[in-house]
Amino acid sequence: MPNQYETVFVVTPVLTEEQMMQTVEKFREVLKANGAEIVHEESLGLRKLAYPIQKKSTGFYQMFEFRAEPTLIDKLEIDYRRDERLLRFLTIRLDKYAVAYAESRRNKHVRMAKEAIEAADKAAIDLAEAQKAEAIAAQQAAEAETADKAAKLIAQQAKEAEEAVKTAKLAAQQASEQQEAAAQTTTQTPVEPQTASTQTQPLDTDDAKTDNV
Repeated sequence: MPNQYETVFVVTPVLTEEQMMQTVEKFREVLKANGAEIVHEESLGLRKLAYPIQKKSTGFYQMFEFRAEPTLIDKLEIDYRRDERLLRFLTIRLDKYAVAYAESRRNKHVRMAKEAIEAADKAAIDLAEAQKAEAIAAQQAAEAETADKAAKLIAQQAKEAEEAVKTAKLAAQQASEQQEAAAQTTTQTPVEPQTASTQTQPLDTDDAKTDNV
């Protein structure tokens, strides 16, 4: 009857990320090739060791939880011992309480991952809405700036029209004053009477007396 197991191994930290992934893939295939059903796997990352091993103070931790026949464990641990990339390993059989705890832990991780995804989605939506609001605000600011420029232009044109009206009124007033002045000059100038070409000259008294003698 298959049992449920949890195995954890520590990979030396001197490997590249690709080499570390190859090591994990190797033991995943060992489990599958020997009929194991992998229930859960988790990379626990680089962690500090409780004490130095092979002069290494840290290592990459990898965990597999699986169901398999008891005979698989000996084959798995032989492969562990033959691989020089491993610093330590440990495999334990899970009783019903440990299975329930492991399932609860997985569900917690799933729930936390789901909450993280939901929070990321909400943050993305909030960011999109903020960017949209920023774009609308920028557009409104541009429109307001355009309206302000248009208002200033209209005010300037109105001022120029007002100045033109004042200039026209002043020109009309000056023309009226000039017309009135010309009319007054014409009225005040006297007309000289026309004189006859020949006028009767009064006779000299002495001449008149001579003629009578």
